[in-house]
Amino acid sequence: MPNRRIVQQRRDGDWEVKAPKADRASSTHGTQADAIDRAREILQRIGGGELTIKGEDGRIRDSDTVSPARDPNPPRDTR
Repeated sequence: MPNRRIVQQRRDGDWEVKAPKADRASSTHGTQADAIDRAREILQRIGGGELTIKGEDGRIRDSDTVSPARDPNPPRDTR
């Protein structure tokens, strides 16, 4: 199973980084941008993977493939 992380808003208004099927968040943040940055760091550290970003309404608004931190020639994102 590939590495995945989801950025979504919590009921208290903060943003969380969470692995699918995890009971607890990996981290929580005051802004969505901070949560996205942390999710990218986590995915790079564990060898790359898929990042899913959900909006305030809970619907998927964007996704991205994060390459490993040591990749000398990362793939170019076409979006």
